[in-house]
Amino acid sequence: MNVTLLASVVVYLVGTLALGMWAGTRIKNTGDFAVAGRSLPLIMVVTTTFATWFGAETVMGIPAKFVQGGLNALIEDPFGAGTCLILVGLFFATKLYKLNLLTIGDYYRARYGKGIEVFCSVAIMLSYLGWVAAQITALGLVFSVLTNGAMSETAGMIVGTLAVLIYVVVGGFLAVALTDFIQMIVLVVGLSIIAFFAADLAGGAHNVFAMAQQKDLWKVFPEPTFTDIAMFVGAGVTMMFGSIPQQDVYQRVMSAKDAGTARTGAVIGGASYILFAFVPMFIVACAVLVMGQGALDLAKNDYQRLLPTFIMSKMPLAMQILFFGALLSAIKSTSSATLLAPSTSFVENILKNLRPMNDKQQLFAMRVTIVIFAVLVLAYAIAMKGTSIYDLVSAAYQITLVGAFVPLVMGLYWKRATTQGAILSLALGIGVWILGFPQVSSLGEHFPNQLAGLIAAFIGMFVGSLTPQVLQNRHEPRKTGHVVASH
Repeated sequence: MNVTLLASVVVYLVGTLALGMWAGTRIKNTGDFAVAGRSLPLIMVVTTTFATWFGAETVMGIPAKFVQGGLNALIEDPFGAGTCLILVGLFFATKLYKLNLLTIGDYYRARYGKGIEVFCSVAIMLSYLGWVAAQITALGLVFSVLTNGAMSETAGMIVGTLAVLIYVVVGGFLAVALTDFIQMIVLVVGLSIIAFFAADLAGGAHNVFAMAQQKDLWKVFPEPTFTDIAMFVGAGVTMMFGSIPQQDVYQRVMSAKDAGTARTGAVIGGASYILFAFVPMFIVACAVLVMGQGALDLAKNDYQRLLPTFIMSKMPLAMQILFFGALLSAIKSTSSATLLAPSTSFVENILKNLRPMNDKQQLFAMRVTIVIFAVLVLAYAIAMKGTSIYDLVSAAYQITLVGAFVPLVMGLYWKRATTQGAILSLALGIGVWILGFPQVSSLGEHFPNQLAGLIAAFIGMFVGSLTPQVLQNRHEPRKTGHVVASH
């Protein structure tokens, strides 16, 4: 166990914790807690958006997928995920910002009524289980590696969860935004320096690019068969559209000081995420050159340990400190945001419908809910131990894709969308999605069930909205013209 490395990480964790506690002294009401009082400048909107997306799967999951299957294996993340933020900025940020609502669930209530609000909010909350569990799983792995196995992964999950939970409960979204700002600087600087050092170990960047070219890792598009194309599109839209109706994305839009900042911040954050995701891919490609077959075996059998193993075995202490600082920054920024978002939605869109509260009671309820949700996610992460971080994240967005996306986009852009249409959209979207589960049928083997569910959700919205209007028009008495004869 390297005591200096471990001490550096502990000092960094305590520092971010102190910053979050300070932010807590500035929290006066639920608006401050949930959306930082709608006051953040462009730079902080960009950093908190970027840092939230740049999580454990970006550092450890995406690079291993890249060296195994090339860019074609990454259509879901980072390409789909980054494009989601760009789409939010271009088509959703301004419209949603002007509504001045606290949560994305508030939009569903205003547009379709309380029933759709509750159902979509539940779907959104469920989608966070896999995402937060992936970050907690990564925290457990980090602490296990740092202590050379002295701390088990399960114990690491518990310690990591507590480290994030405290400053989120105390400081809310303001704490998340402030720590994201610091953590993104550590992340970008740390991984950039490591990339240069890794390239030197590999004999130069030209060797890395030549290896990628030789292994055909730059290939993006699938084989020209119906099933392969459908699977490719299904993977792409999962995070591209499924991440749009998410409370954490909405919080970043709403926290901006004005609509223009919200729009620009999301676009820059999304583009930055796609571009910088190539840095850990490059580092892992260097690891393949330096470690040879051992790296490929790790990528195949235990890819989550590939990058930490490369750093710990091939790089000096300074690089190790930079790496774990960057990795913890990525994990903590994502886990803090994804703990806060579903808890805010639960209180605002479900609990308040059951029990009216004043602002002070609502703020207390949000904090209690964050603790409860953290315990539930921790239990889920421990139960799912062994599931890959990348798979935990990618599966998380399917339910919002088939359930919440269509009512949101059609409600904003189609005036004839109705509550009946939203109900049928949810029923068909989720029903068809479930029908494609391997436990239910073999349909998902030939056509992605999330894409089938998305198509069904659009059909449900059109049919459910237009049919009553058509029937009403048919039953209205026709106006007849009378010709008056002249005498």
